[in-house]
Amino acid sequence: MIRVLLVDDQQLIRAGLRMLCDAEPGMEVVGEAGDGRAAIDLAARLVPDVVVMDLRMPGVDGITATSRIIAERPAARVLVLTTFGDDDHLYPALQAGACGFLLKDAPPAELLNGIRQAASGESPFSQDVLRRLVRRAVDAKPDAPRRVENLTAREQEVLDLVGEGLSNTEIAERMHIGVTTVKTHITALMTKTASPNRVRLALLAHRS
Repeated sequence: MIRVLLVDDQQLIRAGLRMLCDAEPGMEVVGEAGDGRAAIDLAARLVPDVVVMDLRMPGVDGITATSRIIAERPAARVLVLTTFGDDDHLYPALQAGACGFLLKDAPPAELLNGIRQAASGESPFSQDVLRRLVRRAVDAKPDAPRRVENLTAREQEVLDLVGEGLSNTEIAERMHIGVTTVKTHITALMTKTASPNRVRLALLAHRS
């Protein structure tokens, strides 16, 4: 069961998200917060698997709350769900420790899949947000050749599929291997390329 904490200052949005999550098998909402301060307190007390975090809220905002939650529990998974997909919100949220970034106009299935991905250690992103990250990485000075030169052919194949935005399950199906094997390859990739998370791997794949 994936335990979800909803954080949004609009009660109507929280109610809609609760109905969506509670109707999904294997998922339950364990708490709601209307501001960042309450989110920090509830995250510490309830220890949810995924915190679905809005960014613009009165008092303590979502970026500050994300930073505090991650500081207190580094393994926490904070998935941003916001109306604002611009760089002024995207990069501070990622720097604060958010594991993914979805927009509120995303289809319900995308949100539910994003929560499941976040809970399993993956990094869900809306496609337009991921494209922005890729463009920024491509514009940066490339260091990809040096970082991928020691990869095996199998690891390079996994890296390419991560760059396409595929989940572990999708990669396993594409390569006809087990999900556990995919996770092993991704762990090796992170170590060999000094990439701290899946997002950096995806960016590295595009830059190489």
